[in-house]
Amino acid sequence: MKAHPHKHSLKRPTKRQVQRFLLNSLIIFFGNAIAAAATAFFVEPLGFAMGGSTGLGIYVKNLFGASVDAEMGRWIVNIVVYVANIILFIIGVITLGKKFAAGTLAGTLLYPAFMSLYTYLDGLYASANGGVTLGQSLQNPMLCAVMGGLIFGLGLGIVVRVGASTGGTDIPPLIFQKYFGTPVSVSLWILDGIIIALEFTVPNFMQTVGLANIFYGIMLTLITSLVVAKVSPIGMRRTQVKIISESYLEIRDMILHKISRGVTILYGQTGYLKQNCHMLLTVISHRQLVSLKREVEKIDPHAFITISVVSEVHGLGFKSEGVEFLMPQEKGEENPAFKEKGDE
Repeated sequence: MKAHPHKHSLKRPTKRQVQRFLLNSLIIFFGNAIAAAATAFFVEPLGFAMGGSTGLGIYVKNLFGASVDAEMGRWIVNIVVYVANIILFIIGVITLGKKFAAGTLAGTLLYPAFMSLYTYLDGLYASANGGVTLGQSLQNPMLCAVMGGLIFGLGLGIVVRVGASTGGTDIPPLIFQKYFGTPVSVSLWILDGIIIALEFTVPNFMQTVGLANIFYGIMLTLITSLVVAKVSPIGMRRTQVKIISESYLEIRDMILHKISRGVTILYGQTGYLKQNCHMLLTVISHRQLVSLKREVEKIDPHAFITISVVSEVHGLGFKSEGVEFLMPQEKGEENPAFKEKGDE
């Protein structure tokens, strides 16, 4: 029986695919480096409660209480993060498949690796400064909580932007979503809340943890969530404009040739008089909005315009070079659906 040599052959990646892979790899690398720096310098040394595998590590460290010194406690956190990330990664591969592994393996290993590096460097800093770590030297827990949330959110947002994750407790919400349909954001909040709540079970809670560190941890988590929401789509937001006008063909030509953006003609009907109308839909950069409005007003001062912000734009036609062949219809062509009964 003859084999089919090309049946299972892999396609050679294009230059663009290789460049995208390398860029995404760098983004994942630096994102994990930034997130780990926040934890190692501003969160863990001050004992803030937080979610994620790092919060689990802080909880385990607190269970040992005064039986371990500060340096040993920090390494306990790192070990727990390593173990938790690897176990959850294996569970994720089994339940979510191999495609999941590709986007999560880097974060699973990079984040705890950077944490270990920063813990070592912060230990050197503490040795040279009378046992005071970088975060403790600020002498302001509120500032550390804010800085920790901002920097951790920045790193995590960068990683999320390319569709990857830092691993750890990001994985169970994905499993819940697959099998139970639970939104990832809801599961993540619940899981982080449970990990923070575990701190109340630590023996001698007030002396070992304290309410202040719980509140700082909650504030840190909230700041992180806000920063991730802002950073992950940054640079991708665009302005979507809808225009209703009788002079839609002139405005269409203006958008194509002056603004150099693609445009779609939507066919509709007015709600009150039930008259047929045309709506132009285009997506532009923020800086082009003023120019577009000015040009529309020149053509039709009474045009109805709505403006909204979209988080991200994909597909051919957003850039000017994709416009020409996307609009093959000649000026004046109408949608057959707009023919009145009497026109036939």
